[in-house]
Amino acid sequence: MPTMSDTTAGVGPAAETGGGGAPGVEPSGDRLATLPNLITLVRLLCIPVFLYLLFVRDARLGAAILLGVLGATDWVDGYAARHLNQVSNFGKAFDPTVDRLLLIVGVVSIIVVDGCPLWFGLVVVAREVILSIWVVSIMALGAKRMDVTWWGKAGTFGIMIAFPAFLAASDEGIPEAWSSFFELVAWCAAVPGLVFAMIAFVGYFPAGVRALREGRAARHRAAAGI
Repeated sequence: MPTMSDTTAGVGPAAETGGGGAPGVEPSGDRLATLPNLITLVRLLCIPVFLYLLFVRDARLGAAILLGVLGATDWVDGYAARHLNQVSNFGKAFDPTVDRLLLIVGVVSIIVVDGCPLWFGLVVVAREVILSIWVVSIMALGAKRMDVTWWGKAGTFGIMIAFPAFLAASDEGIPEAWSSFFELVAWCAAVPGLVFAMIAFVGYFPAGVRALREGRAARHRAAAGI
């Protein structure tokens, strides 16, 4: 999930999953027809399927499984891009954009159907929005790319488990024992996931200030021919 990814800066829920954009790998071109882009496109086309399962069929367990699979396979397109030497400028923008869309659609949809604790969903959404505004702002001012932290990756991993598990637990068509199991999994992932995510959230602000200072310094050196 996601996640939702700060995508331009390499920071945030979708980027924190470690999947898209192939950090540290320079794009080999602007090709569109690549296997990684195809994988990302398939993940994008799964979003309407998720919405159909959740809102039309009211198949919460099926929607939860699909969302969980999409979140768990977030790394596949980035892995393929690096190991097939198919990293592209388009893919570095397309993949994190899809990750962000998947995260937002998934979380908001689950909140709408009352498929998770409201406070948990709102905290995750608020974190995403505030962090996105912060990163876009400092990038526009000339900040360099920020590195993803371990706290961010760990937090996003927990959150990406928690939301599908909460949704599955809310399916009234499954046995109570399974519902209790999914709820237990959700809380075991949600609590540490949210703690880690908030630690990362706080840390991204001073990191952003440093990235802005370093980015501007690099621009000055380049302009001066140093």
